[in-house]
Amino acid sequence: MTDDSALAPTCLAHPHAPGPEHAGCAAEHRDGRPLHAAVLKFFWGPMDCGKSTMALQMNYNHARQGRRGLVLTRIDRSLGPRITSRIGLAHDAIEVTDDLDLVALVRGRWAEGVRVDYLICDEASFYTVAHVEQMAELVDAYDVDVFAFGLATDFRSGLFPAAQRLFELADEVARIQVEVLCWCGREGLLNARVVDGAVVREGEQVVIGDTIDSARVRYQVLCRRHHRAGDLGPALTGEPDPAR
Repeated sequence: MTDDSALAPTCLAHPHAPGPEHAGCAAEHRDGRPLHAAVLKFFWGPMDCGKSTMALQMNYNHARQGRRGLVLTRIDRSLGPRITSRIGLAHDAIEVTDDLDLVALVRGRWAEGVRVDYLICDEASFYTVAHVEQMAELVDAYDVDVFAFGLATDFRSGLFPAAQRLFELADEVARIQVEVLCWCGREGLLNARVVDGAVVREGEQVVIGDTIDSARVRYQVLCRRHHRAGDLGPALTGEPDPAR
């Protein structure tokens, strides 16, 4: 005969409250949500679709309802520990490094008496696969929501390892619906790396650049047809292209 309470999942966020149905958990969170309702969500899309803007909006929406969260990023365009968006929004953030353990980070804040109900993980495609496993552990074992935002594919149109793992593990995956256009007017799907004015196919998977035309290394969103062809379109003059 087995003890059902011994087989129940243990929530490490609430190890001391009674109740075999929760293996030691309280009935609900301090913010009123039911226990074991945490989720791992991955919001993805190409450059310029508003991922960082949505991450900051998500943090704002949860914080204004009394929830406490941590905002994280990696290799933001500002090159600092901040989430910045191209429409001017910004927020200080924790910089994710290879050796940062997300579970230890949250447990450390709890040990200091700081509530952590959720994580906002911007630029998640640049995290390691181990970080994604830690996100899943925070959701499953600690009942902490994790909202991840990032690219799906690199400049060669291959999945980033962390993005692939997020597709595999996330409870919900959503493509951000803000439409980004290729120069031809078709939907932009892929991020091309442009070096000295030409699309490149070789190099490190992550190289910092931006979308301004004057940068030596920059990125441009293209449709599949023009990404495969390496066609960056006519120079931007403000005049319509007569060939289109």
